[in-house]
Amino acid sequence: MSETMQLIRALNDGSLMEQLTWLYGSRNGELVSQTNRCKTLLSKHEKHFGADRPVWLISAPGRAEIGGNHTDHNRGRVLAASVSMDTLAAVSPREDRVVQVRSEGYAPMTLTLDSLEPRPEEEGTTAALIRGVAQGMAERGFAIGGFDAVVHSTVASGSGLSSSAAFEVLVSAIFDQLFNRFDMDFVTRAKISQYAENVHFGKPSGLLDQMASAAGGLVAVDFAREEPEVRRLSFDFAARGYALAVVATGGSHADLTADYAAIPAEMKQVAACLGEEVLRRVRPEEFQAALPTLRGKVSDRALLRAMHFFAENDRVLTQVEALDREDMPAFLEAIIASGRSSYMYLQNVWASPAEQGLALALALAEEMLAGKGAWRVHGGGFAGTTLNFVPLELLDGFVSRMDSVFGQGACRVLNIRPVGAWVMRV
Repeated sequence: MSETMQLIRALNDGSLMEQLTWLYGSRNGELVSQTNRCKTLLSKHEKHFGADRPVWLISAPGRAEIGGNHTDHNRGRVLAASVSMDTLAAVSPREDRVVQVRSEGYAPMTLTLDSLEPRPEEEGTTAALIRGVAQGMAERGFAIGGFDAVVHSTVASGSGLSSSAAFEVLVSAIFDQLFNRFDMDFVTRAKISQYAENVHFGKPSGLLDQMASAAGGLVAVDFAREEPEVRRLSFDFAARGYALAVVATGGSHADLTADYAAIPAEMKQVAACLGEEVLRRVRPEEFQAALPTLRGKVSDRALLRAMHFFAENDRVLTQVEALDREDMPAFLEAIIASGRSSYMYLQNVWASPAEQGLALALALAEEMLAGKGAWRVHGGGFAGTTLNFVPLELLDGFVSRMDSVFGQGACRVLNIRPVGAWVMRV
């Protein structure tokens, strides 16, 4: 019996049910859906790349940014979680250094890993991410090689759950499983993934997205030092009566790279005026004392964004401390304060007056959740998603209302996934 058929049999007889529940939860037929998804990927892999080959199902999660909006790139603190939406691959090793990827919604892709240096013509492409992860791993002494993969992602591009980080972490896990021992620590996995995105793909991201995807679970991360300080939290929002829901507002991320890049750049401009590289190395009271002289040296928006950074960096501690003492009202208050700071000071809720889907979603959430839950812009902002903490008794109505405005399926309920990259094992 082929390895593909062995995995399909395990999916059919329930041998993988515990792992599927762990990764995806069991809400509203999720296990049936994920079982069928795995079987479809395996069948497509056999169809495109042949039978009688070793094959693995490997998954990497998307992430939710719970606290610390745009703090990571200036070495701040974040509160984040890996989530049940993921990028999943059925994959087999090759004996050469050719990579073939078939992903739903994209043209088949083939590249050769004989050269790992960044290629300007690949910037912004899937090939750049694969080559970048390969280079990052090879430079750290990991083995790499070719592979054939069929990929499917529920972390939609532009969803605000970081589809790029999920894919980068997936590729590192593929190389790790196929050619190494699958024992890479999650910090190394995250740094390699960030390298691929920054240097090869050409997007100046911080480390939050990759760290949350690679670490798994709910984590508080402090990026003050070169080696991030990571603390795992054990907190069950559902047990306290709340669901995490994201609303995809349908805004386009096209032509927003400059808007995203301006946020860390402007924060660092303020830091440079005070003799530092990043804002984390500036004392808040030093910034406040220097405000009269800073104005005119940098834009007023840069000063407002610096004000957001200092408050948001402290707010992560407030959120974590509230969770530690199981104080949901204080936690929700801090989430709302974070969202308001992003809106007013960071200014990443909209980029064009003609397209304000995020602002509309936040306004609707406030109407429904004021005094009961919390709402905030999620992730990079400008377009994409909002994050909401919704009382379970209001969840169905909240989902229905958001879907009626932004389209069926716009509102998705998230489970916090306890692990990062994962290989299904029979």
